[in-house]
Amino acid sequence: MPSHPTTEPTALDPVPPVLLRPAVLRDVVPIVALIRELAEFEKLTHLLQVTPEKLRPHLFGEKPVVEAMVAEVAGEVVAFALFFTNFSTFLAQPGLYLEDLYVQPAHRGKGLGEALLARLGKLAVERGYGRFEWSVLDWNENAIRFYERMGATVMPDWRICRIAGDALAGFAAR
Repeated sequence: MPSHPTTEPTALDPVPPVLLRPAVLRDVVPIVALIRELAEFEKLTHLLQVTPEKLRPHLFGEKPVVEAMVAEVAGEVVAFALFFTNFSTFLAQPGLYLEDLYVQPAHRGKGLGEALLARLGKLAVERGYGRFEWSVLDWNENAIRFYERMGATVMPDWRICRIAGDALAGFAAR
């Protein structure tokens, strides 16, 4: 056995620490970059209009409408969860709605997604909310299995309805 410590990395070397925290103003640019990665993954870049200037007031403006949690590894934001408060008329309680969760591919499988979901679940309980909900694309089998392993129920009878863009303008003009 050597009498001096080795300086070469070994399998026992610690993994860089992960910091989960609420997003702050300096995180807007990295969050937008991660949203772009998410849009590429979902093949939805044709819908992408987000910029730091557009997102900033909704996260940190006078009347914020969304919140974000980020995961940092070695000082770099590598994952985010963007969420907001919704309301259940049946429960007569607010709920927490997760709009997007994204972990960079190089950091997947290390528990970051699970940690972000758990943190948001805890936040929903602390706030006295009755639900924690989100949507998942029907083709994303990995995400569906992941969410089910976390205890989520994928609601087979519910479909999302949406009116956006020109259709929304036309609908509003009726």
